[in-house]
Amino acid sequence: MCYKIPYEVTEIKLIYETKIRAKDRPQVTSSQDAYEILLANWSEQIGFIEEFYILLLDRSNRVMGHYRVSQGSMAGTIVDPKVVFAAALKTRSSALILAHNHPSGTLRPSPADKALTQTLQQAGELLDMPILDHLILSPEGGFFSFVDEGLL
Repeated sequence: MCYKIPYEVTEIKLIYETKIRAKDRPQVTSSQDAYEILLANWSEQIGFIEEFYILLLDRSNRVMGHYRVSQGSMAGTIVDPKVVFAAALKTRSSALILAHNHPSGTLRPSPADKALTQTLQQAGELLDMPILDHLILSPEGGFFSFVDEGLL
């Protein structure tokens, strides 16, 4: 019996297209800037289910885009670091800002929020792609910044 090994494999294409010139992209200079950009681009689910987004930044901290990494339930969402950094690498990002919402309105990070932030921060350091902040948004307005509170 002879088994023939297939030599045909799937071609992988990495494509990032932007329609906005670099000079026209919003620049993040503070947690307030990041909050306003995120809030303007968040889904209508902000008060219903937890979601996790990233802002993808260039070397000048201009926003190249945003990406919803995960969508969960009222009590949480699961974030796969591989998905976070796949999006960041594909867009040739230089830095990231993490964000998720708490539908309950509470702005204090949970132990799981802190652990995830640390994991993503360590991965970002290995890839020379720093995590600049992690924001928690409330559907009632306002936000918590890990950087502003000295947690990052």
